[in-house]
Amino acid sequence: MLSGRELIRALERLGFQQVRHRGSHVFMRKEASDGMRETVVPLHSTVAKGTLSAILRQSGVDRDALMEAL
Repeated sequence: MLSGRELIRALERLGFQQVRHRGSHVFMRKEASDGMRETVVPLHSTVAKGTLSAILRQSGVDRDALMEAL
């Protein structure tokens, strides 16, 4: 499984930046060719499968790119 901190590091390697941190959630943003991509990552010890799928969809990152960034 994947923790929130691991997911944040992978997204940062893919060009995302932390915008703000509120409670146990980190807001991330990236300028993309098709506009601004934003997502929220929970700082949980294990990110749920559905939550991970939603984060990947919002960020426009596919699973293969995420695995390479890990």
